[in-house]
Amino acid sequence: MAEGHDVQWVEVSEGQDGQRIDNFLRTRLKGAPKSLIYRIVRKGEVRVNKKRVKADYRLAVGDLVRIPPLRLAPEEAVREVSDNLRNLLVGSVLLEGPDWLVVNKPSGLAVHGGSGVKIGLIEALRQVREDLDFLELVHRLDRDTSGCLLLAKTRPALLTLNDALKRHQMQKQYLALVAGRWPARRDYVSARLERYEAGNGERRVRVDSQGKVAKTRFAVRETFVGATLVEAEPVTGRTHQIRVHAAHAGHPLLGDDKYGSWEAQRLAGRFGLSRLFLHAVALTFPEPTSGRPVHIKAPLGDELNEVLARARQQF
Repeated sequence: MAEGHDVQWVEVSEGQDGQRIDNFLRTRLKGAPKSLIYRIVRKGEVRVNKKRVKADYRLAVGDLVRIPPLRLAPEEAVREVSDNLRNLLVGSVLLEGPDWLVVNKPSGLAVHGGSGVKIGLIEALRQVREDLDFLELVHRLDRDTSGCLLLAKTRPALLTLNDALKRHQMQKQYLALVAGRWPARRDYVSARLERYEAGNGERRVRVDSQGKVAKTRFAVRETFVGATLVEAEPVTGRTHQIRVHAAHAGHPLLGDDKYGSWEAQRLAGRFGLSRLFLHAVALTFPEPTSGRPVHIKAPLGDELNEVLARARQQF
């Protein structure tokens, strides 16, 4: 096997059993973009048990994977995680189990790279946690949303948690600051949602009778002059669901540059808010091995707490 000093030969472990080869390579080749990974698989530079495979090939325990040396052009390499981001992510871990972890995702950080984003949370965490052979997102949060984000450290845990998500055995609570006085009697919004492309190619969501079923529970937590702090619990998991449902109800989120209103932007400025006020404050999920419920809370960051303090002063 003396085939070049930089060639890697990796034997598949139990934790990687059933994982797709492209996802396996993304974990091993921490600086490589997906386009490059698909290219080296297509060209046969990646081999499993000395045979060519396709990108959707699922690995088995004991498989021997040949990974070629890569020379990344600066423009296609995933950015190396900075010391500041590394320290931020290390300090953001809320709780960790044998095969899962939950982080308090910072606002402004995309969960994964792509579409001009050189590095996302998952790519950064794979660099930070070099002790892990497997790390995948169980669900996602919008780039500007902060709070509880669950990741799996083994493929069996990922499959179990994904199944729990589909069976609605995972509860997610968010805190959102919305414009206007949310009526106490309105505790439920049900409106079908459809994804579409805006004129600039940006993907957005709108209420449409032909869209997918989407339901969100809302509860008033605190009332201010011109704004309301609400707790939102998505019953379904559609893209931008809370933001679009709140705007549809006539109470857009403060700091929302996609679905907000002039009044919401004015209030955001008055309260000193420079980001979207949407925070995944709590997460409950069944522990993958035992099935026992795990309850985790993510405290509001300083900026959001300061915004609430200013809003209370104006009450």
